[in-house]
Amino acid sequence: MNEKLRIGITSCGKYDNYRLWIEGSGEAEAVRLSHSLNNADEFAKCNGLVLTGGEDVSPELYGRPEYTREYVLKEIIPERDYFEFGVIRQALDQKKPILGICRGLQVMNVYLGGTLIPDIPALLHSAFHGKISGSDQPHMITIVPDSLLQLVSGVETGLVNSAHHQSADRPGKDLKVTAFGDTDIVEAMEWTKSGGQSWLLLIQWHPERMPDQTSPLTQRIRNAFLEACRSFRITNENTYLNPARRAART
Repeated sequence: MNEKLRIGITSCGKYDNYRLWIEGSGEAEAVRLSHSLNNADEFAKCNGLVLTGGEDVSPELYGRPEYTREYVLKEIIPERDYFEFGVIRQALDQKKPILGICRGLQVMNVYLGGTLIPDIPALLHSAFHGKISGSDQPHMITIVPDSLLQLVSGVETGLVNSAHHQSADRPGKDLKVTAFGDTDIVEAMEWTKSGGQSWLLLIQWHPERMPDQTSPLTQRIRNAFLEACRSFRITNENTYLNPARRAART
């Protein structure tokens, strides 16, 4: 009987949305990774990483500490930022697949040396990305042809949901933008070159809670991520099996 994939999911206020989405595939189990649990070592047992949404990434991490006061940024948890930096470092070192969602895109971009737009309404004059009356906002995106996202989804445009007031600005090292919303707001990022690096897809919307779970921009993304995790496990299983289990398989 095949063992389920173990997927590390960073903790946030809506963690269960991500857990249920990943576990809804029937082939994976979630491992909650949190600074409050101080359990970054648990990621060593995982086959992939989901970086979730939530609080703003500290502007100090991309060299703009003045943004905190200038844009009245109150939802910052530095302990979460540093914890997730450590988990990201592990994932990259071990070349494990990474799926970043909303804040997950932003923290990955910052980790790789990129910057963020601290307040979309103030700087880009768009009100169609943050929640309105507690609800996600639907809007169209355009996907770059021949990108990983286009290959995974099979589409070049689509309707997504948004609940954010920040977005990526300058891409981090080896990242490129592969989807845009209105006013050229970054909606997806991935490696500039895939050779020799881990599977990576960063998206700004929330596939785990999109109303239309049949959309090419929801389940196809989850399935592609899990397929990458499965491939990673097959390729590296001898490294992670204990000696008794390794002997049983030979």
